[in-house]
Amino acid sequence: MERKRAIVYDPPLPHSYSREMLVFDRGEGIYLYDVEGKRYLDFGAGIAVNALGYGREDLAEVAATQMRKLIHTSNLFTTEPTLRLASRLLSLGDFDAVHFGNSGTEANEAALKFARLYAFRTRGAGHAKLLCFDNGFHGRTMGALSVTPNPAYKEPFEPLVPEVEVLPYNDPDTLAATLDASYAGVIVEVVQGEGGLRVMSQEFAAALNEACSRHDVMLIADEVQTGLGRTGFALASEGFGLEPDIVTLAKPLGGGLPLSATLIPAKINTLLQVGDHGSTFGGGPVTAAVSNTILDALLDPEFLIEIQHKSQVLEQGLEELRSGSDLVVELRGTGLLRGLALDPEKAALSAEILQAARAKGLVLLRSGKNVIRIAPPLIITPEQIQEGIHFLDQVLREIGR
Repeated sequence: MERKRAIVYDPPLPHSYSREMLVFDRGEGIYLYDVEGKRYLDFGAGIAVNALGYGREDLAEVAATQMRKLIHTSNLFTTEPTLRLASRLLSLGDFDAVHFGNSGTEANEAALKFARLYAFRTRGAGHAKLLCFDNGFHGRTMGALSVTPNPAYKEPFEPLVPEVEVLPYNDPDTLAATLDASYAGVIVEVVQGEGGLRVMSQEFAAALNEACSRHDVMLIADEVQTGLGRTGFALASEGFGLEPDIVTLAKPLGGGLPLSATLIPAKINTLLQVGDHGSTFGGGPVTAAVSNTILDALLDPEFLIEIQHKSQVLEQGLEELRSGSDLVVELRGTGLLRGLALDPEKAALSAEILQAARAKGLVLLRSGKNVIRIAPPLIITPEQIQEGIHFLDQVLREIGR
């Protein structure tokens, strides 16, 4: 019998993915194990997805129980788990309805459609422009990609959705001078997950609230990566004073299963007509049942307070790394979504750092060109945070020599 290899080369996947991939076999808590049995401390959580870690018997049992009853109904019907999940998500703010999808990009696609629909049905044609910000990332479908300014993602697929304007992030004056009633929506991240982990200033949040309210433009908070506990709040918007009309959620919502949500206000919902939008698989009974169990943990006030405390542990440890490293110039992010920004002239070392960390048994991510991203499962303990920082310190010392 051929021995399983932890690294697979040239996998039967599109060349848009790496030609060298680590093959994981299982997980326990916040640790992953490859097919050769090596253990890895996970500081990536499947790109901020696996908030409750791995090997969860409670989630497995909920999914299996629901699968024995009913797996799928389409969006022509509904089920109790779906109705319960939608009702719980409405409590996150002043929302009237939830559109379920399967991924973050679908959630943002729906949000953009709803914003344009609202503008069209309240102001008529000629008010369809969309506003986004430099270094933002909102997905890879055509609409979401259109408001993702990175040329490397966009150029091969142009022309994209028209009437999109890009402004500098955290620039209230330029925002105020640009936004008017010709826009349908503004989409923004509180923390730019893929674009270098820049954090929204409270001044910018206030400017967004004021400008969008004054012109009746839909303010869309992309909380695909920051929502549901990642920053120590149910929604990251809470911690920054942002008051969105629409919120998009995904990554931790399904605990690893494909599920997203677009939360919309009554003033949009009352304008929707049957058939305006839909999803065959979104919010199915199995993913909804699992999500309800996940929310039991993620929306627990005591759990959120614990995340805030653990965030301080992580911040302190990373600040010590930054101050002792010639490679790291800035600590970015907030909560349990953090980044070490490397000297831009040494950005190429980020791939080497990820590789060296993996060799030591630590899984890390990257954000932008020069930021090492840290987004562990939210169940991580302070001791495990220190364990990961120890590994990372070793890597930075070895590579920085």
